[in-house]
Amino acid sequence: MIGTGRTSGARRGLTRVGALLGAAALATAGGAVPAAAASGHGGHGTHTATPIKHLVVIYDENISFDHYFATYPQAANTDGTKFKAAAHTPKADNLLNSGLLKNNPNLYKPKRLASSQAMTCDQNHSYGPEQYAADGGKADKYVENTEVNKCTGLFGEPGLVMDYYDGNTVTALWNYAQNYALNDKSFSSVYGPSTPGALNLISGQTHGVISVDPATGTENPKQTSTPDPYAVVSPDAKGVGTVTNDPDPAYDDCSNKDHTATSALAAMQGKNIGDLLNSRGATWGWFQGGFRPSTAWDGKQGDYAKCGGTTHTNVGGAAVEDYSPHHSPFEYYKSTSNPHHLAPKSVAEIGHNGRANHNYDLTDFDAALKAGNLPSVSFLKAAEYQDGHAGYSDPTDEQHFLIKEINALQQSPQWKSTAVVVAYDDSDGWYDHVAAKVLNGSKDSTTGSNGKAVDSPACQSGPAAAGGYADRCGPGTRQPMLVISPYSKVNAVDHTRTEQASITSFIENNWHTGRIGDASFDQRSGSLSGLFDFRHPNNKQVLLNTDGSVKSVKGIPHHSGTATSVSAQGAYPPYVQDLKAQTLADTGSSSPALPIAVAAGLLTAGATGTAFALHRRRRRTGQLTAAR
Repeated sequence: MIGTGRTSGARRGLTRVGALLGAAALATAGGAVPAAAASGHGGHGTHTATPIKHLVVIYDENISFDHYFATYPQAANTDGTKFKAAAHTPKADNLLNSGLLKNNPNLYKPKRLASSQAMTCDQNHSYGPEQYAADGGKADKYVENTEVNKCTGLFGEPGLVMDYYDGNTVTALWNYAQNYALNDKSFSSVYGPSTPGALNLISGQTHGVISVDPATGTENPKQTSTPDPYAVVSPDAKGVGTVTNDPDPAYDDCSNKDHTATSALAAMQGKNIGDLLNSRGATWGWFQGGFRPSTAWDGKQGDYAKCGGTTHTNVGGAAVEDYSPHHSPFEYYKSTSNPHHLAPKSVAEIGHNGRANHNYDLTDFDAALKAGNLPSVSFLKAAEYQDGHAGYSDPTDEQHFLIKEINALQQSPQWKSTAVVVAYDDSDGWYDHVAAKVLNGSKDSTTGSNGKAVDSPACQSGPAAAGGYADRCGPGTRQPMLVISPYSKVNAVDHTRTEQASITSFIENNWHTGRIGDASFDQRSGSLSGLFDFRHPNNKQVLLNTDGSVKSVKGIPHHSGTATSVSAQGAYPPYVQDLKAQTLADTGSSSPALPIAVAAGLLTAGATGTAFALHRRRRRTGQLTAAR
């Protein structure tokens, strides 16, 4: 209307979003984004204590050390991909070298799993049962406490919990160990499933949780009137307790099946490594498969982005939903969350403060790497079908993910100053013959799902709980850890005791952030230094084929330069899609009349398709044995 001097709310929203979309379209066409629509860049925090300028942590799911490295470096070579170890490969503390393949105190002897048996039942990996399986260090009660040997459509047999793969199936990891460095004394910081393991990676801390009402939104959710017993264990008078299960995060639209369920959610207090990196101006990001929503947030309070429907098919032929909220640890902290799964404005913004607040889709990592914009610290979490978790993933799909990302890193200009750490959030309850000495005790005598006291006698008789915080008994189960870097040792097995919080500590030391505090395990954690040789870099580029075999080994090639800043600064298609979704909501129209430049930008950016969800996993209230 002409001459009224008034603009409707919907029209103002369309004007505002349309302006940003127009800027995005111009940038897509080769123009520059106006200052008002461009992202800011803070300090880079590039001064490091070591030559490592880029740390990439690939955090996979649910594998014990013996489950993957029981006979390293000897493979049967009866099926799968052939493997031959280098001469003088050092010995690892595994079943082969301990004599436990034939003489084992558990009810069943360990058996080799063939490559055709990649899809297996998921084991019980809850906080209490894992303690009882370890049996005070004897590691002889796995069958009774963590085994699940029957499940629909997957391989299972009596004694399954004891079984292991060798280098004919997990060929990539064995070849990375041959060419770089493996740690055989790395443990979970506490016993239990995925969420405690994820939180310990970024903070060394599982205490400080409250339960919140999912109906109160994801930006400022409200604490429940009484603590939810699944989300909060051993709460104090203020409802603050410890995480031992897998509650979904409070600051995430996709929690609770895209907020269609009513289970209480978990919100963490305190600091994490993201807060410390921000204080130093260092770039960082958590990159997870499926984080890009299948339905973008429409910009309206009370509405949610949706992740359901984006799936991939694993080697067993099952469609698996990509995103798992409880695998995304920064979403438990308000300070480092991206509740609506917003995309960064540009590739150049990735790693910096911005609308995504350091939480991204895996494709954003690939885009940043391609543009020469690799953050200082990157955490990578595969889509569920590739994360290695038994029941819905497998070592073959996991291997494809590892090879894709590590090959890309090794072919980038940033490789010469990069270290990749491959680690795991928990053991899945798979047998491992090494049990750590309890360094942090807990005296929770309430009855657990297994009918026994939550904390085992070994945990209850252990050292006093740090900070007085219950239900953090550990270190827990042993998992693989590898460092892949031009600065790692070569064909080395490090026997230093490390844990998940050792990665936190390395970041703190390398980027001079200081400690988390509040009884975080970063203070006690062992050092990763035994995996590195900074004085004698190996300067290797080791590329693998998709079956895990070695494709090539050569020196790091010389790169004349990195990607141009134009490619990093241009309009980012996911950001354009976010704005489009909000425009549709503002106008109430399914096809708003956007400016020509905007429409051109959208056509250039493309649209994100939506797949049907054929498989959706979600814990049921009180189902402790299915913790992930």
